[in-house]
Amino acid sequence: MTSRRSFETREDLALALAGAVAENLADGIAERGLAVLAVSGGSTPARFFSVLGRRKDIDWTKVAVTLVDERWVPETSQRSNAALVNERLLQGPAASARFIPLYAGGEAPDAAALARAAIQINALPRPFDAVILGMGTDGHTASFFPGGDTLAAALSEDGPLIGITAPGAGEPRVTFVLKRLLETRGLYLHIEGADKATVLEQATAEGPVADMPIRAVLKQTATPLTIFWSP
Repeated sequence: MTSRRSFETREDLALALAGAVAENLADGIAERGLAVLAVSGGSTPARFFSVLGRRKDIDWTKVAVTLVDERWVPETSQRSNAALVNERLLQGPAASARFIPLYAGGEAPDAAALARAAIQINALPRPFDAVILGMGTDGHTASFFPGGDTLAAALSEDGPLIGITAPGAGEPRVTFVLKRLLETRGLYLHIEGADKATVLEQATAEGPVADMPIRAVLKQTATPLTIFWSP
């Protein structure tokens, strides 16, 4: 259920991934009049965001964009994934897309805050049309962190959202649960660099999912996964 595409340059990767996602979005628009895209934060997707956002062949007025996870900080914070999406993806043609944030205000992602965040999420059509995951050097993906206080629930419950804190996560976070992320027509893992390739190799070996939560995505059989990698 897992395939891998390797590229000589990160620009080549960005172009190819943008092309694949554009096809998924076009299919979603054709089938139901609205496509839903979930993306990751961090530094890795910035180039891909810029390439995808410039595509004029996508009817961005019929695209909803959200995040697979978010730090529990306002968009004015430099740590906000939403800020990155707004700065790098939702520009040019993509500025007309609708953005659905996960941060809903308040001190922490408690039950009340998650309920507020879920209102717009639950109004979106299912499944996603494309989900782009990243991976940290500790083997986390989305906000499925080793040592997370709600990691087991995030990997097993129906969600759609759950709050999580972990030693390596910094701020408290909100994340889609795994089951919800797997409900998509296109599932991608975007990684770059030799260090991430080494982590991926370690993750494909046998070992506890709790130690490297990316294993939950690699081992699942519900949704085909395509890995996009470049040095």
